[in-house]
Amino acid sequence: MDADELNEERSPYVAGPDAAISAAWLAEFEAAARRPLETRFRYAFIHTYKPVLDDAPFRAFDTTADYRRWCEENLPDWLGYGRI
Repeated sequence: MDADELNEERSPYVAGPDAAISAAWLAEFEAAARRPLETRFRYAFIHTYKPVLDDAPFRAFDTTADYRRWCEENLPDWLGYGRI
């Protein structure tokens, strides 16, 4: 294996059929890495409203069974808190 083959093997973002996409992705990553930490944290998390779950600041349950029952009775199926 020569040096070029070794470099291609170690760095899939440098060469290959998706090189343009990979170069763009790498440029985005490097730009994000130069932002201040506070800005990176602000953009790192996307808040998505979750019906029922986000409507109360706090809930507590005596048992896991109580929690699971509450989820099944109150949360939409698409949130994924139901039993399988």
